[in-house]
Amino acid sequence: MSRILRRLAGLVLAFLALFGGPALATPAGDLPALLAMPRSGDLTGARDAERFAWVTTEAGVRAIWIGGPGDPARKVWSAPADDGVTVSALALDHGGRRLAFVRGGDPEWADMPAPNAGAAASPPPQQVILLDLAGSGRPVVLGEGHSPVFARDGAVAFTIRGRIMLAGTDLRAQTVAQVPGTVTNLQFSPDGTRLLFVEQRGDHAFAALVTRDGQRVRYLSPGFSVAADPVFSPDGSKVAFIRYRDPPPRGDNGNASYWSIAVADVAGEGERPGRTVWQAPGGRGGRYAGTRQQNLYWTADDRLVFPWERDGWLHVYAMPAGGGNPVALTAGAFEVETFVLDGDSRSVLFVANAGDSERHALWRAPPGQPARRVTRSNAIESYPALAGKAFAFIQTDERRPAHVALADGKALGPVAAVRGGVTPRAVSFTAADGMQVRGQLFEGAGAGPRPAVVFLHGGPRRQMLTGFHPAAYYSNTYAFHQYLAARGVTILSVNYRSGTGYGLAFRDAPDTGREGAAEYRDVLAAGRWLAARDDVDSARIGVWGGSWGGYLAALALARDSDLFRAGVDFHGVHSMLRAVPDSLSPAEQEQARRLQWESSPLAAIETWRSPVLLVHGDDDRNVAFRQSMMLARELAARGIPFEELVFPGERHSFLRHESWVHAMDAAAEFLERNLKGPRP
Repeated sequence: MSRILRRLAGLVLAFLALFGGPALATPAGDLPALLAMPRSGDLTGARDAERFAWVTTEAGVRAIWIGGPGDPARKVWSAPADDGVTVSALALDHGGRRLAFVRGGDPEWADMPAPNAGAAASPPPQQVILLDLAGSGRPVVLGEGHSPVFARDGAVAFTIRGRIMLAGTDLRAQTVAQVPGTVTNLQFSPDGTRLLFVEQRGDHAFAALVTRDGQRVRYLSPGFSVAADPVFSPDGSKVAFIRYRDPPPRGDNGNASYWSIAVADVAGEGERPGRTVWQAPGGRGGRYAGTRQQNLYWTADDRLVFPWERDGWLHVYAMPAGGGNPVALTAGAFEVETFVLDGDSRSVLFVANAGDSERHALWRAPPGQPARRVTRSNAIESYPALAGKAFAFIQTDERRPAHVALADGKALGPVAAVRGGVTPRAVSFTAADGMQVRGQLFEGAGAGPRPAVVFLHGGPRRQMLTGFHPAAYYSNTYAFHQYLAARGVTILSVNYRSGTGYGLAFRDAPDTGREGAAEYRDVLAAGRWLAARDDVDSARIGVWGGSWGGYLAALALARDSDLFRAGVDFHGVHSMLRAVPDSLSPAEQEQARRLQWESSPLAAIETWRSPVLLVHGDDDRNVAFRQSMMLARELAARGIPFEELVFPGERHSFLRHESWVHAMDAAAEFLERNLKGPRP
């Protein structure tokens, strides 16, 4: 699609969003257009006003929108192009009149040097920017940093490399404190006089407090553990936080307790040790597991709300803030993905796969009442946000990528849809050791038997769904699968063991990863399940994946080239060797290293024969670029056919739309050429 046509499509889309028109349809057979569809995220809301803000990315161009009930969505800021410069960490002031956000950097590695995926002559900085939504709207740079938060009086705090900054009404940022670690979870006290944060220091972390005048940093009951998700009591006199530690590499009999909740009295200036108000019992739930967002809340009726896996599923519990027995707010054979306090600060809004294990929906749990669905939609619902007494969330389905929806289900802002796509079907099959494995089947167009591809997500703590995923990375893979299916390729997306959504026993299945790669049994079962289907050509089955999925795709090609005839490996891990714990004996350390090696694709390279496409960005901070360098060298030495695609300056999840289009088009062409023959 030409640049002019894309801009015209964007104008039409914005018009439809503003005036309630239908979603703009994109044909399933047009890969660049599928990947260019607008996708929204980073949803946030004002504390005291019904106004939301979010980021919508279209063809790589990031823009900020605002809107709410009775307030039509409008764009208030936009990047000039697909420049690979991120926009993240949106924060509205309490009245919704000003917006702070971060331009540049990598939200996953916020204190690291900023990426330069667009190969700009001058690397783009990471800056906190302020927009006056009620005034000129002219962006004002507050300084280098990330994670902005507002106080009730309008002051903005943010951080960079352990430095906590504060900008008052004069918009001049001053240093409040400098600590040696990395600052996360930054927040103001209810009266705005103090800042609470977590200081991460490698293998441990402290909850800490500092006054706005920066006289002294006060650490709250530091210990040999990780402090997480601190939260003020409603009156600001106390702070609660989670403390956890990892089990030892040996000697864990499953009956120990590794986490607790502590409360510290922070009224006044004196030092008072915090006290443990609850210790998780040993056994199931004795190890800490949280959701992808905030995991501890202090309600208006003086309860602490937190996640726990006591029954083998991740659920939400509440207990008196002074201590007591937790009471389950959610229950059943499903998992809570995220949760927040509702506008009354008593009820809990949560996202879970209750009723349909392959989809997420929004639920509400009022105090003392059963949880109930919030909407009547069949869509996938994620990441609720509050604004005054209103709430909104991210919505997707089989045809529409992530967009913002209000409580009544009405879309807010840009919405796109796939035309002529396939509806993925939830399927299940059994691995050789009896593990039940679930996945989504995208049946290719046309008469069979057809070529087929097994897809393996990364993480591995992830779950793929029967619709567009709310995460940008997996929204792109879903679009890619729609494209392949339109071209006559069947895709099986596998939710292998060690992923989320199916309970503690599935997520923490034994002997996975470096301890034996047991999840590969699920990959092999997926390939064999496809091969047994009448509509699949068993001689034309491929495999592809990214990150941990790239690792498993490489393992499939190395161990079972007879089944997997070609593969695509996005930034995979190929040697699982890493430092083993010092607490192991020399003999145990040697055994651990041997198991790591045997779990690696490189350990089976002598039986690798199938061609592979390797894709990697050389500024990847999640999986070292040398992992693909090593594999390419070993493949070349053995004459195993491989192709390579490298993106200088790109990160793990590519920051530029152009990179995604190039990578996905190369992957599609490679798979089709090796499974179907050259493109006409």
